[in-house]
Amino acid sequence: MPYHTLTLQFDGERAIITLNRPEKRNAISTQMIEELLGALDEAEASPARALILTGAGKAFCSGMDLDALAKIARQSPEQHLEDSHRMARMFRRLWSLPKPLIAAVNGAAIAGGCGIATLCDFTLAVPEAKFGYTEVRIGFIPAIVSVFLVRQIGEKRARDLLLTGRIVDAEEAHQMGLVTEIVPDGKLMDSAGELAVALAAASPTSLLHTKRLLCESAAEEIDRELKRAIKENARIRSTEDFREGLAAFLAKRTPKWSGR
Repeated sequence: MPYHTLTLQFDGERAIITLNRPEKRNAISTQMIEELLGALDEAEASPARALILTGAGKAFCSGMDLDALAKIARQSPEQHLEDSHRMARMFRRLWSLPKPLIAAVNGAAIAGGCGIATLCDFTLAVPEAKFGYTEVRIGFIPAIVSVFLVRQIGEKRARDLLLTGRIVDAEEAHQMGLVTEIVPDGKLMDSAGELAVALAAASPTSLLHTKRLLCESAAEEIDRELKRAIKENARIRSTEDFREGLAAFLAKRTPKWSGR
């Protein structure tokens, strides 16, 4: 399929997906989600033994696209639910992809972008990378990603990140378990490539069955929790605080919360 928001390249036994909206800091749009799902399908069906996911320009992924955010306030409840299902489908696909998936985080990974970066099997990051789930700052909730995050780093650390919405640097993200390894900026893709080569040297059957084992043991609970998270994700969009937070964010002003 043709791609407009990302690129898909094959290099030997590696597939490289690059989020390619550098002028938008690789922000997530509906089109990007659909294209990322398509690229993952194409890479899975290819001879590639491992996948690398990175971003073009100075950011990895800055979260939801501003144009998409501006449209949210005008959406119907059905559209909110559809959006939530789409985001959940993307995150679950990243988490459960049968082939090893390596995130090469070249810059900021914020909100949904942080989810994309940290749901990969391996997350390599440059020292300058930033991570954070900032949804509460605009009256939103990180409902869908929370399903996975608690399992990754534990409830106490997940509460810290999700309730404060604070940004952490690569070192703290590494200490928390969000980042597998910090590598020098100029060696990020080389390091990701070397890891992909090491993974390709293992038995593909063994890797497939190992990933299946890791995912299937939690899949039933994950899917049950995702159903609730999808509803919460859609429901919060009908609140006054969400509309105010979104308007304030787009206008670059301080929100005036009503608690409703």
